Amino acid sequence: MAWDTEGTKRKILDAAVAEFAAHGPDGTTVERIAKTAGVNKERVYNYFGGKRELFSRVLREELAKVAQAVPVESFAAEDIGDYAGCVYDYHRERPELNRLMRWEGLSFDGEVPDEAQRREYYGYKTSAMAEGQRHGAATDAIDADHLMFLVLSLAGWWFAVPQVARMITEPLSEAEHSRRRASVVEAVRRLTRSP
Repeated sequence: MAWDTEGTKRKILDAAVAEFAAHGPDGTTVERIAKTAGVNKERVYNYFGGKRELFSRVLREELAKVAQAVPVESFAAEDIGDYAGCVYDYHRERPELNRLMRWEGLSFDGEVPDEAQRREYYGYKTSAMAEGQRHGAATDAIDADHLMFLVLSLAGWWFAVPQVARMITEPLSEAEHSRRRASVVEAVRRLTRSP
């Protein structure tokens, strides 16, 4: 019987996403990831190296998923508010990404794993904003890089501090999610509106 290497790797990565999102890279153990995946810990080490390498791989894959699910080419043609609404939806459906990003910020001083590659990824988003500015679809009163960061923050912050959102807004329900999403879309449109 042949060993399903790719299936095993997928089980390990899925278990690692859940464990790292819940406990961060420092609070997660390879043993717990292996147990959740139903493999021995040597297999985790053989496929992914140490825990830091596995955390980097998990984050790289999760960021690739959001890039594929919520792509952007140019805000000269694409509605920035709609884009922000889609980012909000993604974080709602996949709260692990937001948690992984927060854990990364808490766990790494200075440069993070894959930073050069990720700068390039975020550079595409900033370029899309700059393109929108050049075509008059977005304000140029705020630099494109800052404007892009603000858009992503407005869309994702609800999930970064859900306890604060819960204390300020109505109890979480479908109606409240709809209200939050509508606020994100409108706030981003107003923020980026060209005079």
